Amino acid sequence: MNLKHFTLTPVLYLFFHLAFAQEIAIQTYSLRNQLPEDPVKYYKMIADWGIYAIEGGGQYGLSDAEYEQLFADKRLRIVGVGADYNQLLRDPTPIIAEAKKQGVKYATCYWIPHQEGPISLDEIKVATALFNEVGKDFQEEGITLLYHPHGYEFAPAGKGVVMDWMLENAENFAFNMDVYWVKMGGGDPLKIMKKHKGKFPMLHLKDRKIGTPNSEDGHGDVETNVVLGTGDVGIEKIIKEAQKQGTAFLVIEDESSRSVEQIPQSVAFIKQVIGSN
Repeated sequence: MNLKHFTLTPVLYLFFHLAFAQEIAIQTYSLRNQLPEDPVKYYKMIADWGIYAIEGGGQYGLSDAEYEQLFADKRLRIVGVGADYNQLLRDPTPIIAEAKKQGVKYATCYWIPHQEGPISLDEIKVATALFNEVGKDFQEEGITLLYHPHGYEFAPAGKGVVMDWMLENAENFAFNMDVYWVKMGGGDPLKIMKKHKGKFPMLHLKDRKIGTPNSEDGHGDVETNVVLGTGDVGIEKIIKEAQKQGTAFLVIEDESSRSVEQIPQSVAFIKQVIGSN
């Protein structure tokens, strides 16, 4: 076949889109205790798990040349960087510069500073306004600003919860939803995805040990992170919904002390679900 003249029909385009829309990624916080000790060993391990897309990360003492060679050899690449809330307030330029340096399309704010406990509706309104404002700067550079709900956004507000305000008023930013923390806060990640379709280009996939109590302050026991598909978050249905919506990255984040043992099992589970959908 001469691929130079090969054209995708609408049916083939749909097939390829559904088959390859998702990529398994890893949030390097999962290996926060391992990577600093031996970055070469653990970056290679990530590739051996069949994961090539990385959110976060760093050189951990490697020279530029060593880091670039390692990533080239193992076909690794950064797909998302962090976006500190206070830096967004001061000046988003350094975050945009880092995203452009890494060649990524996504920058995620993982936490909104607030008093201990649930965040207030007024605070979520301020944050939403900030994300909408600076989100325009990111868009101009081909980058999408994302927010990562952390479970403190689900206090009652009006007929719903505080998080509803942000979801309904997000205009120039989208979401990197951590399904574990949404569950911890008392939310239903699958219902949220279905109600706000197209707002989740990245997902943090993290499962919760059955019987774990909810938390309204965004904190919890990391040892309740279990292999995907073995907890009570409903990961399988979330993955299938992500396929329907064209979510780009299914990001494994395992904060437990068993992450090295559990992540390969979670990769296998995601591949099984994707293959069966």
